[in-house]
Amino acid sequence: MVTRPEPDISAFLKARRAALDPAELGLPAGVNRRRVPGLRREEAAQLAGISVDYYTRIEQGRTPNISDSVLDAVARALRLTDSEYAYLRDLTLPGRRTPTTGTQGTTGTTGSQQVRQGIRMLIDAMEDVPAYVCSAAMDVLAWNTLGGLITYDFAALEPRERNLARLYFLDEEQSRSLYPEWEPGGEYMAATLRADVGRHPDDPALGALIADLLEHSAQFRHCWDQQHVRGLCYGVKHITHPVAGELWLHYESLPLPSDPGQTLVTFTAEPGSSTEKALRLLATRATPQPVPSP
Repeated sequence: MVTRPEPDISAFLKARRAALDPAELGLPAGVNRRRVPGLRREEAAQLAGISVDYYTRIEQGRTPNISDSVLDAVARALRLTDSEYAYLRDLTLPGRRTPTTGTQGTTGTTGSQQVRQGIRMLIDAMEDVPAYVCSAAMDVLAWNTLGGLITYDFAALEPRERNLARLYFLDEEQSRSLYPEWEPGGEYMAATLRADVGRHPDDPALGALIADLLEHSAQFRHCWDQQHVRGLCYGVKHITHPVAGELWLHYESLPLPSDPGQTLVTFTAEPGSSTEKALRLLATRATPQPVPSP
């Protein structure tokens, strides 16, 4: 049995050091050949303008109170992205973690699994736009007709099976047939889950999901060990649909401020494109799907 994973600052900072090329940062190759790729601790400390001992204690998680200025310096030294910097703050300064506040005034939680009626009405009104609402643990909580057809038939699945990460990594044969860029997609999904763990370290559903994936998916373990972090945002998703064929969809991930931990995901096609025509064809063949009631 795999124990519930905890965010690990040591593994994260080591991975970020290893990902950097010293030559690109203007650092000398050194007299001795490097035994491992990336920056040495003393080089990271030099770039951050702090002592090697202090940087070592940060990387080992032995510094409970780190100033914003030092954290900023470490982030600059390791060339962290905005998502990686937010994750580092979550690991080192849990008291400063950006709280999420729901309609009931709850903070620091992923909130309810229930989707508000107003949001359900909104996605149902988006007849030509595939859309669904998912939790921080990637459970699909609600969807409109096209949202339940562009990849998986959510209505035909049991509630526990309506999880994007489980479907992706544990039903590999089907997910590979749907997503031509399967490996990069898995890396992105793991990076998104890592960002969510940083924001919600005590969420039991999220912890159970990651433990389950680590136990049963070698590909997820590979992606997770890379220590990448990426927040939900936007992009283009390539899907090979069994009925509609090749789809190229622009997606937007929109957090719902009044519903902590819930995200509205929408997909749109370029006007006049073959994908737009394919979606219209799919919509004409579809019948309204039963969506779980709150």
